[in-house]
Parts: sequence; structure tokens; C-alpha cells
Amino acid sequence: MSDPKAARTDRPGWGPVAIRWGRRLHPGQRAAVAAVTRALLVVAALVTAYFLLPLDERGTTGAATLFACGLLAVLLVFAWEVRTIAHSPYPRLKSIEALAATLALFLVLFAGAYYLLDHADPGSFSEPLTRTDALYFALTTFSTVGFGDISARSQAGRVVTMLQIAGGLLLVGVAARVLASAVQAGLRRQRHGPPAEPGAGTDTTTDREAGS
Repeated sequence: MSDPKAARTDRPGWGPVAIRWGRRLHPGQRAAVAAVTRALLVVAALVTAYFLLPLDERGTTGAATLFACGLLAVLLVFAWEVRTIAHSPYPRLKSIEALAATLALFLVLFAGAYYLLDHADPGSFSEPLTRTDALYFALTTFSTVGFGDISARSQAGRVVTMLQIAGGLLLVGVAARVLASAVQAGLRRQRHGPPAEPGAGTDTTTDREAGS
């Protein structure tokens, strides 16, 4: 007779399948999966925070202060990510993760600014903005699609929109170049790092290059 405990142990489940699947991946592939997962989690957390934060309770002064702090946060996060990329064993993967986090924070910041401006000064836009509308307008402005269904009408609304356009150009141009330089610095650091221990082989280097 078969042992019931053995039968329960041999029964397939998500845990053993995940472990077996993870063992089939080399370190570079595992790093890629982890980087994509972290990027998705950061984006989801920022969007969730945008929809849940009590933005309706802030006045004009509070909105301006929050917006200024948000811009500073974008710069600080970007600077920290650049430093992290240069010291990461997988700089290319880290740069993708950094770009996703910076872009999500940038879009959520301006969406919040549009939403707060519309509530502080009704009529700033061609229609009243919900949080979804504000995020939609921020995304279409960044992508330069500009469907024209929502447009800034007040002077303050147009100033904030121009700031987003200028910031988007900087993010696409300057920030992308800075990230590429950080990736190259990280790769040079790997190539000129300490020599591998005797008998370690070249699998680690190959895996890092494949995953980066």
C-alpha cells in the first residue's frame, strides 16, 4: 500500500513548481524577472497612492508645496537610481527599473498637480477633472498625443502643462543619456573589478552580461 503522506507530498502544487521553475533559470534570468517584478510593483504602488491620498483636502498653498516637494523627490530618486545603477551587478536591468520608477513618479506628480489645480481653481481645464482624467491628461501630454478632448484654459494650468512638456523632454533626452552613462560606468566597473577566484570559472561573468 502507498503511504498517504508520501502521496500528499508528491502531489503537484504551486510551491514545488515555482521552486523547480526558479532552479531552471540562471542568475541573469532570475535578476531579469526580479527587476521586472520590482518595476511593476513600484508603478502599481505609485498609482495606488495617487488614487488613495487625500488630495481633496489641500488648498492652493498646500498644492503648490506638494508639487514642489514632488519635483524635488523626482530629482532625488533619479540621482539615487543613477548611483545604484553604477554599482549594480546588472546595470542594464537596473536602468530599466530606474526609468520605470522615475517615469511613473513624474506622471503621477503632474496628474496630482492637474487634479489639485482644477479643484482649487475650477475652470482651469476644458472640463472638470477626476483623478482618472488628470492621469489621462498627464499621460497624453507626455506622449505628445494631445487628443484635444482635455486642454488647459487658465494661465496656471498652461504653466503646469508647459512644465510637464519641458520636464518630459528632459526626461526623454537628458535623463536617458545619464542612465546610459551610468550603465556604461557599471559595465566598466565589472570589467575592471577584482579577478575571479581560482576555479570559479566564467559562468558568473557570462550570466551577468546576459542579464544586464
